[in-house]
Amino acid sequence: MTQVYLALGTTDMRKSINTLAVIVEGKLRLNPFSGHMFAFCNRRRDIIKILYWDRNGFCLWQKRLEKDRYPWPESEDEVIKLSRNELKWLIDGMEISLYRPHGTLTYASVI
Repeated sequence: MTQVYLALGTTDMRKSINTLAVIVEGKLRLNPFSGHMFAFCNRRRDIIKILYWDRNGFCLWQKRLEKDRYPWPESEDEVIKLSRNELKWLIDGMEISLYRPHGTLTYASVI
């Protein structure tokens, strides 16, 4: 299952695929070849880049807002894990901390 990781703080959007992959591996201590998605945001909060490995090469997706800003989360952590729905909400401009699904319950028996 593909995970989504947000690199918190700001990232220079001049960085290319190679440099973003180095950030994933070095600073975030994650595997850039895992197939998971790694999202970065600039200081002005109007550009998001998403890096991921697809079978035989890296893909880099970018969205720039012409108006408004992304509600990029604030945290002491360097990275947080999101669901795909939460990433979509973030890209759509919603504050993800306000939209959390019910937790998953697991039971061993019905009795």
